[in-house]
Amino acid sequence: MKLTFVGAAHEVTGSCHCLEACGKTILVDFGMQQGVDVFENVPLPMDEALVDYVLLTHAHVDHSGMLPLLYARGFRGQVFATEATVDLCSIMLRDCAHIQMQEAEWKNRKAKRNSQFKPEEPVYTMEDADGVIRHLVPCEYDKVIDLCEGIQIRFTDIGHLLGSSSIEVWIDEDGVRKKIVFSGDIGNYNQPLIKDPKRTADADYVVMESTYGDRYHDDTKPDYVAELTRILQDTFDRGGNVVIPSFAVGRTQEMLYFLRTIKTEKMVKGHENFKVFVDSPLAVEATGIFQKNKFSCFDENAMELVNKGINPISFPDLTLAITSDESKAINFDDEPKVILSASGMCEAGRIRHHLKHNLWRDNCTILFVGYQAVGTLGRALVDGTDEVKLFGEPIEVRARIMTLTGMSGHADKRGLTDWIQGFQNKPTRVFVVHGDDASCKSFTEYLNDELHIPAYAPYSGTRVNLLNNTIEYEAGPVPVKKKVFIVNNVFNRLLAAGQRLLAVIQHNQGGANKDLAKFADQINALCDKWDR
Repeated sequence: MKLTFVGAAHEVTGSCHCLEACGKTILVDFGMQQGVDVFENVPLPMDEALVDYVLLTHAHVDHSGMLPLLYARGFRGQVFATEATVDLCSIMLRDCAHIQMQEAEWKNRKAKRNSQFKPEEPVYTMEDADGVIRHLVPCEYDKVIDLCEGIQIRFTDIGHLLGSSSIEVWIDEDGVRKKIVFSGDIGNYNQPLIKDPKRTADADYVVMESTYGDRYHDDTKPDYVAELTRILQDTFDRGGNVVIPSFAVGRTQEMLYFLRTIKTEKMVKGHENFKVFVDSPLAVEATGIFQKNKFSCFDENAMELVNKGINPISFPDLTLAITSDESKAINFDDEPKVILSASGMCEAGRIRHHLKHNLWRDNCTILFVGYQAVGTLGRALVDGTDEVKLFGEPIEVRARIMTLTGMSGHADKRGLTDWIQGFQNKPTRVFVVHGDDASCKSFTEYLNDELHIPAYAPYSGTRVNLLNNTIEYEAGPVPVKKKVFIVNNVFNRLLAAGQRLLAVIQHNQGGANKDLAKFADQINALCDKWDR
């Protein structure tokens, strides 16, 4: 019964924890790193093909985004997640693959001008995304599921995103029963649309996020509708656009919720019929998934509207842009408008085109409504850069750069405290993850010194024996080195196939001798054909 910390250790993105118990290997999340990495992440402690299950806390790509890579390297197990998370992953993972393939193609077109041209390949392909999507298993909230002999799991609404969850894992091994709770990303209280985080009653161990473990959100509940109205009124009066880089899943739907209120109550004087464009095929699909899962995920206020026959995230003068031609047409419309586009950190997608057309205009506003990781274009703009480079062209920043204060899907220190104090008995130990170095250290000290809950912030590579609560290997911080790993050239895919073959061999241990002999003969025949 061992737990190895792989990703999001003293860092905010790339979540991945590896649990080994009852002869099975289980990953909790397998996320993509975003922004600038500070520390190196260790590789998985086994070949990807030997992973039996993945438990997924939610669909955000820093928790799910590398699942297609896992598949590309030979994983063929099941991925358990809530029903809404499965729905969202079915579009988000394909979108990730599409963006990476598109960017690789663009870079290759540019690189061909160089005599030292070496083709660049995406980290994974659409085929890999489709492959792992077929292995997603939808689960209901609050239902205990028998994962395999000796292991049970349960998903609990954690209020961070549609379908987000904390995951309880019960393990019976060698006559000992232990319970581990993985918090996932703990949601902020009183968010629009979705429910507040739900507490868990008990645990032996807790693996807990700490994104805002060293700070508090504003004590006064922000009036997002009033603040957004003020920004719209000021910008439209100056004849400009409000461009909102917005995460396609979650934040876009929240903004539509606010905009519906503003439009319905005609709060922007002189511009009551202003247009709103959602320019992101992913956001459009995600909005449909929000509607599909409203009965299991929407909060009381949103359900009041639903019960009156009102769609909380739709209104007149809302245009959903799907095709590239529809996207381009937005910037030929001279009327003041709202443009919601992804990605939320401006690292990829259509938002970069809208920034190119609006950043240089001093009558426009670029409104950030979410976290901006260090090293991203969004963070550079928020920090006050005077010039950015988009599509190889320098763009002077003249537009107003604003932030809708308090917009966060993560609980602050107060919310994290409330959640951890919801356990009726103190856990044996809390492992603090998913926060930057300062936040991890600060929240760990707070748990130990003020709440008197034993806590520890592991670095990537740390391995813990959960049977006796001992740290078998304590990793230290290893500064990151620049590296790129591409799996999708043909030879690397062959290596991945070999890893999968070894996994299949192990899974057939104990089979009938006749069948095993036939399998061995088939492998040897294949080797005879290809051995050079």
